[in-house]
Amino acid sequence: MTPSTLDELVSEEAALQFDRFGLDDAWTIGNALREAALARLGAVAVEIALRDRPLFYTVTPGADTSNGNWIRRKRNTVLALGTSTLVVGMKLAKAGQTLEERYGLSPAEHASDGGGFPVRLRSLGVIGAITVSGMPSLEDHQLVTGVLRSFLQR
Repeated sequence: MTPSTLDELVSEEAALQFDRFGLDDAWTIGNALREAALARLGAVAVEIALRDRPLFYTVTPGADTSNGNWIRRKRNTVLALGTSTLVVGMKLAKAGQTLEERYGLSPAEHASDGGGFPVRLRSLGVIGAITVSGMPSLEDHQLVTGVLRSFLQR
């Protein structure tokens, strides 16, 4: 699925939820993200974090320190707003607003480029974020959602 509308992105988020999420899941998903990025020749940073601690972090060849800063800012947005950064970016573009204008979020600490996705438990809500940075916005998002779709279908 290649989401192109806000409604499709919201439906995608509703579908890509977890019944449970643990350290082994973070490791498996993180490694799958790394392998998928390498297959695409993507120079990316990948992080999986709960609200209070990181669970997985890696970079692929060609990624640099700026990718880590983007990861932090995208994660902060997911955790603050409980939705993917691509959804946030689409809402902002539609409204002609910035993160600061609409949500009061500092652009130094938050980002609305695609690649940040919520780790959402069906029974609890958003407990963390899976974040990729390094490719174009939609490609970062699709890397995460493609791996999650495969993982959740097993």
